[in-house]
Amino acid sequence: MSTERILEHLEALVAFDTQNPPRALDAEAPIFAYLSKQLAPEFEISVTDHGKGRVSYLARRGSPDILFNVHLDTVPALPGSKYPPLQLTREGDRVYGRGACDIKGAAACLLALAETSEAPLALLFTTDEEGGEGCCVNEFVAHGLTAGYRQVVVAEPTLCRAEVRHRGFLSARGHFHGVAGHSSEPRALQDNAIHRLANWTGAALEAARQAEAEGRRSCFNIGTVGGGVKSNVIADGADIFWSARLAPGDSNEAFMDDCRSWPGSEHAQWTVSFSGPPLPTGEHSAEAATAFAQQHELELGEGVDFWTEASLFGAGGVPALVLGPGDIDQAHARDEWVAIDQLETAYGLYRQLAEAHV
Repeated sequence: MSTERILEHLEALVAFDTQNPPRALDAEAPIFAYLSKQLAPEFEISVTDHGKGRVSYLARRGSPDILFNVHLDTVPALPGSKYPPLQLTREGDRVYGRGACDIKGAAACLLALAETSEAPLALLFTTDEEGGEGCCVNEFVAHGLTAGYRQVVVAEPTLCRAEVRHRGFLSARGHFHGVAGHSSEPRALQDNAIHRLANWTGAALEAARQAEAEGRRSCFNIGTVGGGVKSNVIADGADIFWSARLAPGDSNEAFMDDCRSWPGSEHAQWTVSFSGPPLPTGEHSAEAATAFAQQHELELGEGVDFWTEASLFGAGGVPALVLGPGDIDQAHARDEWVAIDQLETAYGLYRQLAEAHV
């Protein structure tokens, strides 16, 4: 294995602007030409453009029973970075650049693996994870393309530990209706949309506190609120945007049912912006993924609080775990970075898994 080759791939991948938003990607994007140049002609390649910057790129060699999944889109670069975000910078034992940790570093490891090993290999690259949609993976699962794989490895940053449990991510918007009028009217207390939103919020926060007391922390968070015109007008509309990160085994759907039962919700309309289930979902277990990790002597983590698309594979009935280089604390940072020894470790683990059944 050549560390320099991994870094060469990472340098090329970081230079491709795959920030999401603005979702400026399609099947003809230069990053896919780069992948094909590295992988063809050994690999059978299939590219599916779902529109709106959502592209699935599947490369398959032989008859592998493990699918490696990597998203190529990144969050936007932040102003004030010390290092150029679209240029890989090496400093000591770290490399900096947008996506170096989340998760182009893992992609570089897998490209190096494809070059240095003749093992059967299946690589699914997607471009919509940071957009909070999961369209690429959901479509992959819905069309039965996971058939034949006994395990999915999603290469998000876990410090190279195998994680078989993580929180979900549920995001929803609510619009509360009221009846406008003069604030001197006695009905203002009941008819004000903001009051109705406040009643709902009080119940939501109390439910979150109760869940935490019972050891079922929901990570409930209100992101934005707004509404009304001025202090002497009964508000006829109010809006709230919130999220929750439910624990493994919990149900986003059941949580939404609870939300619709809290006081004030009878005057609200809800729109679910995104619903990514926890890993595992309530109707599945982590038993198969755990057995896989133990079989291959992977270090098992204790679960993570962030969401990954492993749960979308898991919800589709395919055992999935999360295993990748770097720490989530380094992801989405102004100067994102990954340690070189983490890349080396990830490469070794991916190779171990790919060659286990050769």
